[in-house]
Amino acid sequence: MLAEIRGLNEECGVFGIWGNQDAAHLSYYGLHALQHRGQEGAGIVTTDGNQLNAVRGEGLVNDVFNEDKLRKVVGHAAIAHAQYATASGRGLENVQPLLFRSSTGSLAIAHNGNLVNAAHLKQFLERSGSLFNSTSDTEVVVHLIKKSKQSPFRSKVKEALSLLKGAFSIILLTNDQMIVARDRNGLRPLSLGKLGDAYVVASETCAFDLIGAEYVREIEPGELLIISNNGIEIDSYVEKGKRTMCAMEYVYLARPDSNIDEVNIHMARKRMGKELAKECAHIEADVVTGVPDSSISAAIGFSEASGIPYELGLIKNRYVGRTFIQPTQELRERGVKMKLSPVVQVLKGKRVVMVDDSIVRGTTSKRIVRMLKEAGAAEVHVVISSPPMTDPCYYGIDTSTHEELIASSHSVEEIRQAIEADTLTFLSLEGMVRATNRPFEDENGGLCVACFTGKYPTEIFPDTVLPHEKDC
Repeated sequence: MLAEIRGLNEECGVFGIWGNQDAAHLSYYGLHALQHRGQEGAGIVTTDGNQLNAVRGEGLVNDVFNEDKLRKVVGHAAIAHAQYATASGRGLENVQPLLFRSSTGSLAIAHNGNLVNAAHLKQFLERSGSLFNSTSDTEVVVHLIKKSKQSPFRSKVKEALSLLKGAFSIILLTNDQMIVARDRNGLRPLSLGKLGDAYVVASETCAFDLIGAEYVREIEPGELLIISNNGIEIDSYVEKGKRTMCAMEYVYLARPDSNIDEVNIHMARKRMGKELAKECAHIEADVVTGVPDSSISAAIGFSEASGIPYELGLIKNRYVGRTFIQPTQELRERGVKMKLSPVVQVLKGKRVVMVDDSIVRGTTSKRIVRMLKEAGAAEVHVVISSPPMTDPCYYGIDTSTHEELIASSHSVEEIRQAIEADTLTFLSLEGMVRATNRPFEDENGGLCVACFTGKYPTEIFPDTVLPHEKDC
């Protein structure tokens, strides 16, 4: 959606490459492909085998990097990060990759996701002497690695990762290796590719397409990859848990040209639209339109299945960032007015089906409905290509309280009245899961649907078993 879907906490993008002398420039292009996952900061850390060098900054990828800066971070390997942060997580100190230097060697880390036991781990680490430079969950990981008494370095990383609860796709970089890991449930996407002899990893496969890399496979939940000049080693740091990829990646977060678990996002969203059309057979309308950009695919599917013509009823201003990325409600509200324009000739006098991907707070939907009616639409029927979002997400989307979610305390009819639509229909959970067409027999196709059901795949505030402080 133009989706009000968030203040979403750390829905970021990570990228890494090992074995190409143009690693910094390729990482820059990789971040461009992942820019939709975070617009508040970006960074690249490279190694030439002797030292790690970093360029980081707040803003869009093009704001942070230029040719002079990229020439200063030479090397055959790099990791990169596109950042989204909440109000408490902004500031240059939180822009990743985070880089740490010590007498025993340097380490950089990039992380997508949210650790539900980060506060618990941080308290433990502070009691045992650690000091933190940022408010990011990610810094906790490095302190756990540093305090581990395991050997070699790989074992330190495995011990640290085994203590983490929640969602994470992590890439670590040292002078002699790149270590890649995914949480035991696979809540956030992470894929492996190749560019010639170089290995590439990225949050989404669209980054491979931009740099000409070949997709190899998804990185498995609980898996650990060690990439170096000796090639790639496959390991694991924990037994794989119940597979639960975030359903919102398919509904909204990922780019339409990306594939997750070899399912194309555009095609999945089209199928959601078709499922919606089956569930909305009672609606009589003249035109279907989607809220740009993430709802266009579902709108096309709805039109194809219903026989109602699809039209561009709303035009997006391409020079305004995605409104959900704005970290305060006031900025989100201003962003909506700047972002969309109605096409009066398409809408005037018409019964309009407005397809959107989700309703979070309801404020954006209300403004769009009003916009359509002010443009002359006779009726506005809002159809949503996901179920009502009734429960908070603790894994990386910044809807952390029930109060932020209108569906948590209002019925569908009450939401319809609040957004001033003539009708309102949400896609059923079964229809959404069926539309993703994921190749797994796990419950809900191996999707995390906690924001729709309240059934979380992990403990939310777990009492993690930690090493004893005297041993650290």
